[in-house]
Amino acid sequence: MSAKEGGYFSRLVRKLTSDIEQLDAADLSEKSEAGGAQRACDCRSGEEVTVLGRLRSVDLCPANGAATLEAELFDGTDEVTLVWLGRRRIPGIEPGRTIKVRGRMADRNGQKVLYNPYYELLQTTE
Repeated sequence: MSAKEGGYFSRLVRKLTSDIEQLDAADLSEKSEAGGAQRACDCRSGEEVTVLGRLRSVDLCPANGAATLEAELFDGTDEVTLVWLGRRRIPGIEPGRTIKVRGRMADRNGQKVLYNPYYELLQTTE
């Protein structure tokens, strides 16, 4: 058996025995890397970053009367909270959507946050 066949079979066994969430995370991580984005787990506070992933949740958070739209982005390695200040809704920003965001990473209560990130809505190829 050649190394190439062994690689194929080990990938097949991994796909058959892995949890669906692990497979989804690995797929997202590969897409992120192929899209020229950084892995969220490698991003540090203060850095200018580009992250590609899927939105898990989108919430309107009115704090003291000021509207804030928050979304949880997952790239397969870590979560990043996206915060748009003064926005109640952004067309296309919805759970399950794959997007690419760019901005300066911040830290809020130990969580990675991008405030008012530039974003690009990506087509889903499923």
